[in-house]
Amino acid sequence: MRILVVGAGAIGGYFGGRLLQASRDVTFLVRPRRAAELADAGLVIRSPHGDVTLKNPPTVQADRLAEKFDVVLLSCKAFDLEDAIKSFAPAVGPQTAIIPMLNGMRHLDVLDAKFGRDRVLGGLCAIAVTLNDKREVVQLQPMQSLTFGERDGNMPDRVRTIAEAFASGNFGSVASDTIVQDMWEKWVFLASVAASTCLMRTSIGNILASPGGKDFILGMLDECSAIATAQGYAPRAPFLERTRGMLTAEGSQMTASMFRDIKAGGQVEADHVIGDLIARGDAAKVPVPKLRIAYTHLKAYEKQRG
Repeated sequence: MRILVVGAGAIGGYFGGRLLQASRDVTFLVRPRRAAELADAGLVIRSPHGDVTLKNPPTVQADRLAEKFDVVLLSCKAFDLEDAIKSFAPAVGPQTAIIPMLNGMRHLDVLDAKFGRDRVLGGLCAIAVTLNDKREVVQLQPMQSLTFGERDGNMPDRVRTIAEAFASGNFGSVASDTIVQDMWEKWVFLASVAASTCLMRTSIGNILASPGGKDFILGMLDECSAIATAQGYAPRAPFLERTRGMLTAEGSQMTASMFRDIKAGGQVEADHVIGDLIARGDAAKVPVPKLRIAYTHLKAYEKQRG
């Protein structure tokens, strides 16, 4: 099975690197600068699950991509999706499976329109990972998983084949027959954490320690859950119990990656993670006052950033 990983940043570098470490046929689609970095220092992963340096990982640049791949693992940010599609489109053949790990749902419509729904699986990952100043992939916490599956709930041979390949990476891969539900639940969790920590500019623990903090965070979760329910994907009881536990853990240092992007002065997925959720809430006539304030805050940040 030939696997094309679009990008060798934090997420693509980690999951693609673990598959390459397991001797899978992996190629990274990268820009010239990243190709030079990988050729010079290799793909370096620092992780609680074990460090590794992969010398000369296979790379290809967009202008030289001509062969078809069995799987395209897509881990770009939402604002880079259009450029990413242009770069990996030549690698998509009649039997190619595209596994996007973007947040939210809007990207599925974009990918379906370009490649056809039958080529686009559902996917999500749960991992805290970043690139350090040496351009090494650094896993910040032990948690790691990559979940994927057919959006109609079937489990055809191609999913089983991909599952077998991904299992060798030892990063908690799961072939799910409820992938759309899983994606909605991740969206609910992510939007709750992102809206809360970005708006308050601090961690979950610090918000909880402030007057009204617990009610604020759980109110954000209630709004996000109400939208998912209105869309036909009511969060399941185990998810809500687990999420409420994480969002009310005293002293928690949890923040969203979007908050970390703001601190670094970077671009954020305001429209994809929060804006699109609000739009779906509006369509279902679900009131979301807290989410609206968070979205206004993020858009003001974008204006200031220019």
